[in-house]
Amino acid sequence: MSETTAASLPPPRPPSNSTARELVDLLSSMRFAIAVFVVICIAAITGTLVKQREPLTNYVNQFGPFWSELFGKLDLYTVYGAWWFLLMLAFLVISTSLCIARNTPKIIHDLKTYKEHVREQSLQAHHHKALGHLAVAPEAALARVSALLDHLGWKAKAQLRSNGVMVAARKGAANKIGYLAAHSAIVLVCVGGLLDGDLIVRALMWAQGKSIYTGAGLVSEVAAEHRLSPANPSFRGNLLVPENGRAATAIISMPTGVVLQDLPFDVELRKFIVEYYDTGMPKLFASEIAIRDHESGAISQHTVKVNEPVIHRGVAIYQSSFDDGGSQLKLQALPLAGKGQPFTIEGVVGNSTSLSNESEKLSLEFAGLRVINVENLGGAAEAGSGTDVRKVDLVDSLQSHLGSGAKSSKSKSLHNVGPSFSYRLRDASGQAREYNNYMLPIELDGQRVFLAGVRETPAESFRYLRIPADEKLEMDGWMRLRRSLLDPAQREQAALRYAVAATPSDKPQMTPQLQATARRALALFAGAEGVKPEDKIPSLAEGGWGGLPALSSFIDSEVPAAERQRVSEVLLRILNGCLFELYKLGREQAGLPVPAADAATQGFMTQSVLALSDSMFYPAPVLLRLDDFKQVQASVFQVARAPGQKLVYLGAILLIIGVFAMLYIKERRLWIWLEPAPGQPEATRLRMALSSTRDSPDTTTEFEQLKHALLQEDDETAEASPT
Repeated sequence: MSETTAASLPPPRPPSNSTARELVDLLSSMRFAIAVFVVICIAAITGTLVKQREPLTNYVNQFGPFWSELFGKLDLYTVYGAWWFLLMLAFLVISTSLCIARNTPKIIHDLKTYKEHVREQSLQAHHHKALGHLAVAPEAALARVSALLDHLGWKAKAQLRSNGVMVAARKGAANKIGYLAAHSAIVLVCVGGLLDGDLIVRALMWAQGKSIYTGAGLVSEVAAEHRLSPANPSFRGNLLVPENGRAATAIISMPTGVVLQDLPFDVELRKFIVEYYDTGMPKLFASEIAIRDHESGAISQHTVKVNEPVIHRGVAIYQSSFDDGGSQLKLQALPLAGKGQPFTIEGVVGNSTSLSNESEKLSLEFAGLRVINVENLGGAAEAGSGTDVRKVDLVDSLQSHLGSGAKSSKSKSLHNVGPSFSYRLRDASGQAREYNNYMLPIELDGQRVFLAGVRETPAESFRYLRIPADEKLEMDGWMRLRRSLLDPAQREQAALRYAVAATPSDKPQMTPQLQATARRALALFAGAEGVKPEDKIPSLAEGGWGGLPALSSFIDSEVPAAERQRVSEVLLRILNGCLFELYKLGREQAGLPVPAADAATQGFMTQSVLALSDSMFYPAPVLLRLDDFKQVQASVFQVARAPGQKLVYLGAILLIIGVFAMLYIKERRLWIWLEPAPGQPEATRLRMALSSTRDSPDTTTEFEQLKHALLQEDDETAEASPT
């Protein structure tokens, strides 16, 4: 009777206030939970598609000023730490918890009851039902039914009544446990995510009066109001440790700056290990570290690998990436303007030095060193398909400058092309350009070239100046040619040489005219004349205007449209001849032999013309060449104290159990009514019915097997319901 009374009890009454009752009903409704879950899924998709915590300029270039500002106000660049995302998680936790609290008493009560109080007449209303007779007395029939159900794994309970016995059995009760497990998993995962996110860090900052640090400088110089205590229960930050160096302060990135997290130990990097595939791609990162505990002073040694963290005092240390730890660079500065002489610069990655450009003072910042560079050099151009300046239409072509250094639409072929270094030149106003130069020449389109890259902002890709390598695989030959081009006396001498060599023997009067044309072509190409300063097209060049675009502008303004194609070809032929004379003249002055008129020299000159033209738009007074270096590597570790991690793992296990229980386990209930057969005291009439949470062909098969097992002696008297 007590069970019947408990089953009839209503669920706990909500608060008496109608508004509060409606709010509880809303929060605990399935529709509300699903709506919140959909919003969270959409936000997670957005956080996957939009790169998180990138520089603001990257988003401006990608989305434009209006949309980038709007997306920033919606915190789409820091989705997983946005207040509205955390609020959605909190609502999902509350809604799911209320659902669990509302349904758990019902489920527990349902698991305890067998529903043996049902009336025998109600069995006729079930879809799966049967009626038959057993040729035994009711007592023997009950024993036979009980033994069969126990053998088949049914949990049964019998209720004796005045006119018979009602046997109630159930199977698959884990289906309801799966409901609790799946919903509890959602709560655990969300709570774990909240604990391991920025929520606790922000709460501690608010409670302890900490603020976000937006400046720059050394970590040791940051004030205490921007630092969190080592007792912080939850954080996740990055720790950069150079070789033979140590660090004990992690950096936690925030939307508007950083917060420093002091650790209860020091991490010293003894050795950084990196292994590469044959193509130069890295295959293993590992760090041999020593951890010195601040409290005990004990030192322990460990090896940290990718996906193999080290845990010390509840803080997990992951191998995240690697960086430069202060490599020493020896550079050769090659002036690109005037008659300056090359000079040597030495520096350390991460430091800066001053660089004078006549009246302008520049700051040279050493940004990084990469010893291994894997580039796609596949799909080299077919023989004869390379660019030939003698076939260029100056009017319709040459619209871009400093193009990609290794761009190709052919199949990929990855190769290690050697070391490269990057640096920034910053002017007095604080504006900076970034440069990336390769140390060794790279073979592109059948020609060995040095690559000197430049970009205006980090959001852009590098555009590379291709400087051809001479017969000694150095850039001295091209630099010598460029210095000769900028020297008016050498241009005059080269024009004279070309005019004398190109004048037909029977027409000596053409020499002055050819010399004047050659002089004008070299002057235009060198940027010495041709375009008034106020008419200059804005370019990347710091000063001057020249190269092939200057010749194109001259043809546009001085030559009729019908003659431009022919004149451009003639002018380029003269320019090529003059530049070759300049090249020979520079080698003579350097004491080098006259170059041979072969394919190698022709390829060098072809690429030199293009490089000379593009160099007019290279926005730097000097070209820096890497002569030597001493690499110092650094490991970037991710350090995390994640109290919610175990909750997430537990939630994942419960979610798997719950989903499998709900999908693959069906709850079935079986009722069997036994009563004496009318007019047959030694016989028993049996009426049975089966119900299931999900009807399927398996349910019908199971019921048929039960029916035949119970009525196997009297199958001909069995009356089954139609299916």
